[in-house]
Amino acid sequence: MESRVVTEQGKRIRKAVFPVAGMGTRFLPATKANPKEMLPIVDKPLVQYAAEEAVKAGIEVLVFITGRNKRSIPDHFDKAYELETELESRGKSDLLKTVQDILPSHVSVVYIRQTEALGLGHAVSCAQPVVGDEPFAVILADDLIDADPDGGLKQMVELYERERCSILGLERVPLSDIHRYGVVAGEQIANATWNVAGLVEKPKQADAPSDVAVVGRYILTPAIFDMIGKTGLGSGGEIQLTDAIAALLKQERVLGWELQGERHDCGDKLGYLKATVEYAFKHPELSAPFRAYLSGLKDRGVI
Repeated sequence: MESRVVTEQGKRIRKAVFPVAGMGTRFLPATKANPKEMLPIVDKPLVQYAAEEAVKAGIEVLVFITGRNKRSIPDHFDKAYELETELESRGKSDLLKTVQDILPSHVSVVYIRQTEALGLGHAVSCAQPVVGDEPFAVILADDLIDADPDGGLKQMVELYERERCSILGLERVPLSDIHRYGVVAGEQIANATWNVAGLVEKPKQADAPSDVAVVGRYILTPAIFDMIGKTGLGSGGEIQLTDAIAALLKQERVLGWELQGERHDCGDKLGYLKATVEYAFKHPELSAPFRAYLSGLKDRGVI
């Protein structure tokens, strides 16, 4: 057991798991035929922002856990020969480069079908044949982390390289929203670092151990797969990743990292709209005209 742990801890984070099999019901009818992960923030889909964040953190293998009606995700990351030929023939070199540079050539992509909608824990377990005995990251694409220059996952990878244990991405949330999250119990041991002592999935406000929630980014040791296998159905009748991490805590140290940057909850309609506005403000082509448009709305008394 000891030698296995040492071997695992000596490995760096090369693989990231993207659970993208959810139905996105909060965005119906927009998501009836189009995955929520393909909803655009200005001119890029959510899943591309997530993939770019992973690549900036040094990830080399992207593992997508997919379901029905998700064909557009592999299409997006695949080479589009007809489109590239058309752009090249029309002399649209900038757009051609944009399409060709969606993923660097050294990054590989794997797709695994989640045959049953049994929750986030089950989705993560579907990646075990690809992840094997390596530590790995998990990214939820509808949590868009705006953290220049390299994104939120890079911060967590750097902490993992120092501490060699599972890391949970954290954010303080209003107590009125606490019932929507997995919430940590523990103590803050540095400016952004928490020693996690326990986890509660979607507690009532009165039962919440803190206002610090787990939000869309994880680094996990491969021991999590055994914990998921022993985890029964939890909140919502699903296999909860939070419950498996709570079991992992009994065997291994788990730290939390308060993500430095702004998180946009793009699984929520208002959060999605806020992200679109803020990313439009930063867009090199759209920032000035978009600000002028909003100023005009204000002058007309619309806002």
